[in-house]
Amino acid sequence: MNILVTGANGQLGREVQRIGSIMPNNYIFTDIDELDITNRNGVMEFVNANKIDIIINCAAYTNVEQAESNPDLAELLNATAVANLAAAAKCVDATLFHISTDYVFGAVGNTPLTEDIATNPLSVYGETKLHGEQAIANSGCKALIFRTAWLYSEFGNNFLKTMLRLTAERPAINVVFDQVGTPTYAADLALVIISIIEHGIYNGNEGIYHFSNEGVCSWYDFACEIALAADHTSCQINPCLSSQFPSKVSRPAYSVLDKSKIKSVFGVDIPHWRESMLHCINRLKK
Repeated sequence: MNILVTGANGQLGREVQRIGSIMPNNYIFTDIDELDITNRNGVMEFVNANKIDIIINCAAYTNVEQAESNPDLAELLNATAVANLAAAAKCVDATLFHISTDYVFGAVGNTPLTEDIATNPLSVYGETKLHGEQAIANSGCKALIFRTAWLYSEFGNNFLKTMLRLTAERPAINVVFDQVGTPTYAADLALVIISIIEHGIYNGNEGIYHFSNEGVCSWYDFACEIALAADHTSCQINPCLSSQFPSKVSRPAYSVLDKSKIKSVFGVDIPHWRESMLHCINRLKK
């Protein structure tokens, strides 16, 4: 099979590259220089010319703060481009694997979020990502949508790498403790997606799935565990309220994703966030 991967230079895309490049199927890795997914005709031509069977869309506008000031660009990358990929997938009867986010939800209580809970995004980022999901549904293409949260890896900019740097440089930092969720190691998500593809178990299982690592923590808890694992214990980490960090974005206070569906349908074994965090830090050390 020919598998198109978009956004291949991002956090998740790099992990998909690492795993997909040693798989028997033909993974075609692209980013903006190889394929502009905002160009509808260009996407259609590329998909046809390369006889694409599956599209894994790892491309997105993910800067949550800047999206508030750049709503048109966020909409272009998170919705219009997704509509282009969905239309191309529909045209050639390919299956689209798309990455979405917990930000499609709003204030929804304090129990793990299932796939059927009503969406109500609080930010431009969340709204545009929801528009991407809706574009896929409207296209009628075969698709699996994976909502994830708190994504990190050894690539790019993310909370884990920022905490490693700050706890090494500063005597003390403040980290919010009133936002609760689950960190997600991009390598774990990439492995699940590729395993589903390589085992051929996606046909007939289209739909929305939630994926993060197991367990629950606050950003404060996560930061403390990162510092401990890196032996940056001389830095004092203080819990603080989100209100102490003025932001243009309203973030979900509780965004723990319920993974029952993905575990039931695909039989995946999901590591605890602490285990995956240690694995990522060890990779960074090497």
